[in-house]
Amino acid sequence: MGQPAPHSPALRILAAFSRHEAALAWARQRAVAEFGPVAMESPVFRFDQTDYYRATMGEGLRKVFLAFEKPYALDETVETKLATNRWEEQYAAGHRHAEPRPLNLDPGYLTLGKLVLSSTKDFAHRVYLARGIYAEVTLFFRHGRWEHHDFTFADYRRADYQAFFTRCREYLHQRLRAEAAL
Repeated sequence: MGQPAPHSPALRILAAFSRHEAALAWARQRAVAEFGPVAMESPVFRFDQTDYYRATMGEGLRKVFLAFEKPYALDETVETKLATNRWEEQYAAGHRHAEPRPLNLDPGYLTLGKLVLSSTKDFAHRVYLARGIYAEVTLFFRHGRWEHHDFTFADYRRADYQAFFTRCREYLHQRLRAEAAL
């Protein structure tokens, strides 16, 4: 029989997207205040793989990923998603934009083997965690590269996103090796 053991720390990831540069800057500032310093930040990517968000967020969306220095305990996933949902509401209420959802925040985490995103939406491939929050393995790392599932969002299949996640994975790997050496 296997014995339960805690998971090694992961790398907290936050995707922020909006058509407003001020919203992305606000999201970064808010996340740093809550999660601590940013270890790695992606370039700002054009987000144009779907029209799904057009009605609520407008056109010309851009997405940025933040990875944080502080080790991430996986049991924080539910609270993290609930917090980022509140931040979206706070931003929308405190800033005058034409669209009802000017900022979208998608938290998750990266381990050496996978990228996991959290969601409030149930689907066949998502696992219920608690308090209305689900998790999905969006990408998995195999044979030296990221691979996607049939359900993986189109933008996460992009080579430039995956190049950033590879750099994040290398950062995490170095950190875990350094901790093991102590």
